[in-house]
Amino acid sequence: MQGYFGGDERDANVRRKLVETLYTQPLSLAVGALAGVACCTTAIVLTGNTAITIVGLTLIFVALARILMALWLAKDTQSHSAKMMEMAYEIGAFAYAFLSGLAAAVTMIYAMSDHLIALMITYAMVYGVGITARNAGRPFIALGQMFLSFAPVVVAGLIVGGPSFYVLSGLILFIFTGMSSITFNVFNTLKDQFIAAENSARMAEKMRELARTDVVTGLTNRAGLNHELVEHLMALPADRQLALFWLDLDRFKEVNDMLGHPVGDQVLAEVAQRLRVSAPQHATVSRFGGDEFVIACEVGDRGESERIAQSFAEALGQPYSVEGHRIDAGASMGVALLPEDGADIDSLMQGADLALYHAKVAGRDRIRFFDSSMTRELVRKKEIEKELRAAIQKDELSIFFQPIVDLKTGRIRTFEALVRWFHPEKGELRPDEFIPVAEETGVIITLGNWITAQAAKACAQWPEDVTIAVNLSPLQIRAPGAALGIMAAVRDAGLDPHRLELEVTESLFLDDDENTARFMEELAAEGVRFALDDFGTGYSSLGYINQFPFSKIKVDRSFVSGPNVGKKSDAIIRAVAEMGSTLEMEIVAEGLETVEQVKVVSDAGCTLGQGYYFSRAVPDFLAAMLLAQDRGRDGEVRAAG
Repeated sequence: MQGYFGGDERDANVRRKLVETLYTQPLSLAVGALAGVACCTTAIVLTGNTAITIVGLTLIFVALARILMALWLAKDTQSHSAKMMEMAYEIGAFAYAFLSGLAAAVTMIYAMSDHLIALMITYAMVYGVGITARNAGRPFIALGQMFLSFAPVVVAGLIVGGPSFYVLSGLILFIFTGMSSITFNVFNTLKDQFIAAENSARMAEKMRELARTDVVTGLTNRAGLNHELVEHLMALPADRQLALFWLDLDRFKEVNDMLGHPVGDQVLAEVAQRLRVSAPQHATVSRFGGDEFVIACEVGDRGESERIAQSFAEALGQPYSVEGHRIDAGASMGVALLPEDGADIDSLMQGADLALYHAKVAGRDRIRFFDSSMTRELVRKKEIEKELRAAIQKDELSIFFQPIVDLKTGRIRTFEALVRWFHPEKGELRPDEFIPVAEETGVIITLGNWITAQAAKACAQWPEDVTIAVNLSPLQIRAPGAALGIMAAVRDAGLDPHRLELEVTESLFLDDDENTARFMEELAAEGVRFALDDFGTGYSSLGYINQFPFSKIKVDRSFVSGPNVGKKSDAIIRAVAEMGSTLEMEIVAEGLETVEQVKVVSDAGCTLGQGYYFSRAVPDFLAAMLLAQDRGRDGEVRAAG
């Protein structure tokens, strides 16, 4: 019975809701109290008895006090404790109930009018029964009021005596028993409904929390971030800014590929912990998806956001130790501020995303803040991307061919295929204007496949000892079915795979050695040859030469015609040439523009040369003419011999 009478329910929220039912209809309480006032006023006026007057005036005072208190507390039940509201109600309710029963009792003892006695007894009985239904949410109060309103009537009936009052006293006992049972039934129903509603609310809150939480890191996820950003924006003071830090882990794909996703998940969890520790108080730290994290917080100025960004970079720059593995995975970061860089959340996120993009383009472990020029550049790139896609469809692109010449015989051994774009309105666009955009947007896959197909068709018309060289983008190589696509282009052109050379740069091997090796092995098995382009500009060229099936090395033009050409560059060219001779690899010197440069690289041991000294890149019909002239000279030499 403690749960019924002691106010000790299992859940404080349910108790509060049950207590609040006492104040849900202050008007009904006022009507009941005013009825009591009317009855007592009538008794006082009709009898003039001192005892009845004292009890009646006391009841009127308590009734008016209860009405005022109920109206005051009902205005804002949330600002008062459940215990205080319950106690306040109990004091008033018990006092009023007892006075209503006492008023009936003194009337039974002192009044001579049967009608007045009937009126006062009826009010005490009706009040006692009616209040149990109204206050069933708190049985202790409901039954206490009924008992206090009934008890004086029963005692007075026994004192006055007589068959009628004896029967009345007995009936009151039966009524009390029956109404107690009804009160408990109503209370149990209310309690069960409130508990069910509370459980449903808790379950909904839990589901909402789960929907906004990342499982791997425990951080807020993308949905939760959107919610939190709105909260930050609503609470942002006028003199503060909202900073958004967008981070992308570097080299994380290698962790998943080489060590497995369980290790990758542990790294993500450690990243989340470091960000939590480094983030300012009240910041929102979220995992946006994959290996991207977004942090939002208030800052006073740009300088504060720079310090926070640096703290994130330092925290994530430290090595990770997971299952005995040492893992280095820093992060690229883009930062934007609201309202400085955008007036709303969408523009803020777009700014941070653009800044992150520029940070990744600049290299790993970089921090970039948004500025308006990034938006203009984005618009320009989107325009180029759109027009480039259309240009491929409309055949506005052309393939030009630059010869690669044997330095001993002067014969053309290879042509390198180079794309040219003649825009109908803007004229010729340089490759460095659209090739980077093609690589960033993924158009390079379609463009690269088209270049390979066109180059293969052109080469199929040339003498069989002339090969074609095509540059490949890392993105093109990583595309699904890349090797199959290249072989299909070769077969469609009717070209011997041995006559196709694919040029790759060292940047290809920085992120995805396994897939790259598989790609090269598949094509090498078919006879396709590979050349390492721009040799000397990377970090681990010798390791790549040893690991992958290269048959040709192209020495970067900076060693031939750059500003730092001299004894050191000549020595490097000579060393590379000697290595190529030992490994039976062709060495191509790029960027040859003068006869002196040709002589230097030839004396150093380079076997092939390429550059304006021999020819610029030319259309296919001029390439055919160059070959015809080249073969004509060979015929004249043989005839003279």
